[in-house]
Amino acid sequence: MIAVALGIAYVALLLGKAALAVRAASRSPQPVLGNAIDFSDVVVAQPILSGDPRLSETLEDNVLALPSAHFIWLVDSDDPEAQAICATLSARHPAVRIDTLVSPPPPDSCNPKLLKLEGARSILGDRTLVVLDDDTRLPAASLCAILTGLEGSEVSTGLPAYIDDDSWPARLLAQFVNNNAALTYLPLLNFSPPPTINGMTYAIRGRTLERLGGFAPLIGHLTDDLAVARVVLASGGRISQTALPQWVQTTVPDGSRYIRLMHRWFLFARLLLQHQPRHLQVVIAFLYAVPPILLWAVIIATVAQSSGVALATLAIVLVVRSLTLVALQRRIYGRSLHRPILSLASELLQPFHLVHATLVRTIVWRTRRYVVTDIDSFRSA
Repeated sequence: MIAVALGIAYVALLLGKAALAVRAASRSPQPVLGNAIDFSDVVVAQPILSGDPRLSETLEDNVLALPSAHFIWLVDSDDPEAQAICATLSARHPAVRIDTLVSPPPPDSCNPKLLKLEGARSILGDRTLVVLDDDTRLPAASLCAILTGLEGSEVSTGLPAYIDDDSWPARLLAQFVNNNAALTYLPLLNFSPPPTINGMTYAIRGRTLERLGGFAPLIGHLTDDLAVARVVLASGGRISQTALPQWVQTTVPDGSRYIRLMHRWFLFARLLLQHQPRHLQVVIAFLYAVPPILLWAVIIATVAQSSGVALATLAIVLVVRSLTLVALQRRIYGRSLHRPILSLASELLQPFHLVHATLVRTIVWRTRRYVVTDIDSFRSA
């Protein structure tokens, strides 16, 4: 029967990806933890923009988790709320080295994140730079793993995991990330070095950044993580992908915000894919684009056939899917982050997000709108 064949194909692909993810995780850089972890040679640079009600809490959690690191908070001159939050936290934690750099708003056709990071380079020196988004919490163990990854590479990156809240759009967004992060970043390592980095958290040595010319040559690229990855790989450098999580929590108050975020992420994913070698495009498409289409096919075939065997097949597929995701999340994140119904809805929505990203090239990013034609070709809308 068609439903049975499609169900077997979906389950086989899912289990295969999960096995590859676990294999890659077991080989990924592990944290070297001691009694007293010293991050005094680490500069944590965070481009900051106010608006998220959890901003202060997230920034402070990182200060508490990494008190020996040097924090550089990069804020805009027209963002008094962010400036006030930084000033309050700096006064509250006088024992932690915190510098707040205030810069004018970025011009058009310029990546605001990369421009801010370039401004922090004069403070960096020969130390290790950790770029951390302002909605991301970085545990000490995860930072240790990233730094361990730098021992054999030029840039080392982490694995995002989302913490949801009480709003359904935030929970739906969290399920998309938690369903896909480990199954996206890790299985590919069995076939190829990482083609990009997770821009939410990555580390690079100061001398490596200096040799590459800093961030200034990249500020015309909208996809900052892909831009950094490409210049590292083009110079003969290597990327290390770690398997310990960084915890992200973004306020998503309504469905329109959810759609904007997913549209931007899928558009960036398409830009990444079109700049990969053809053989890697085929592997990526097979591993990541085919599963949600197969899942839709199983559901449609089940409805069309309306037989007991087809219904049983669909039930088995959904149970195996949930059990596999739960087991993988416990292995990678230490606990299950799975919400069965929203998880299923998130996967079924993926083809629609891909079509949306293909047809619409205007994105909303923070407070700005951009028309995007390529990774280094965009303009304000």
